[in-house]
Amino acid sequence: MDYIADLLKILLPAGIVLYGMYLVVISFLSKEKEKMLVELKTKNTEVVLPIRLQAAERLCLFLERITPNNLVRRSNPSSYTINELYSILMNEIREEFNHNFSQQVYFSEETWEAVKRAVEEVTTIINLSRQNLESDGKGIDLAKSIFAQSLERQNDAILYALKQVKSEVNIYF
Repeated sequence: MDYIADLLKILLPAGIVLYGMYLVVISFLSKEKEKMLVELKTKNTEVVLPIRLQAAERLCLFLERITPNNLVRRSNPSSYTINELYSILMNEIREEFNHNFSQQVYFSEETWEAVKRAVEEVTTIINLSRQNLESDGKGIDLAKSIFAQSLERQNDAILYALKQVKSEVNIYF
């Protein structure tokens, strides 16, 4: 019996000391893990944030470039027929969109959907404008029709997409 009591006198304090050491080591390791995660996030932010800002700039520029007024002004509509101008405008929208397609990686699904809706809205404006005209007319007539359609619709989809992009960028500041 004395043997068990002596054994408990030795093992109980040793067990308490070991348990205390275990808690200290676990606490130290969890703090080190948190510290490493913070460092990793900081480094990640240093690398990813500039790329995300560039992506936001590119999307804003893209949305401004496909605004019907800007799109028509860049194309010099007076030197083309309606069909030629229509083809040029649609091709430019497709090329711009394809060029900026990879930017979706840096934005939420909702923002990218807003950008796609803006592209569809501009395409719809151009298609509706073309439907009202005869195909052998002058490009300037198509341009006027696009301006009129654009004024009716007020580019709400483009403005909404721009707001979405800007709101995602504002998260970082």
